Amino acid sequence: MNENYQIDNTDLKILSLLSKNAKTPYTEIAKKVFVSGGTVHVRMKKLEKLGIVKGNKLVIDYSKLGYSITCFMGIFLEKSYLYKQTVRSLKMIEEIVEIHAITGRYTIFIKIFCKDTAHLRKVLDQKIHKIKGITRTESFLSIEENSKEILL
Repeated sequence: MNENYQIDNTDLKILSLLSKNAKTPYTEIAKKVFVSGGTVHVRMKKLEKLGIVKGNKLVIDYSKLGYSITCFMGIFLEKSYLYKQTVRSLKMIEEIVEIHAITGRYTIFIKIFCKDTAHLRKVLDQKIHKIKGITRTESFLSIEENSKEILL
């Protein structure tokens, strides 16, 4: 792969269109960008090899599966060297859908989906608070979610 590959406006247009709907056929993208379907395919392969595009993502509306609680949680660790071990443990908890290392007040910030507040309490008491090194957490319940369209 040529490490000197320059991202151009065609690449950006392709990414913009696919970010709105990743299922859009390359032939349809090609018509909108005024290139061939093969060109779109080749460019997407290059963008994947460069690590700009990292696979496809399935977006799930968890509320339609009965998960009515979205909770964001800041986690405080006893010692910073416990970070990797803690992340490995958090990855084992199925209700946790995102784990972030952040700057500021918390060491780790996570996103959790639960069916109700009783379920959230159970996840906190029986899973998260039992992880070695976690000294305390702060929870934030989402009352509404709005997605932002990516503009390139």
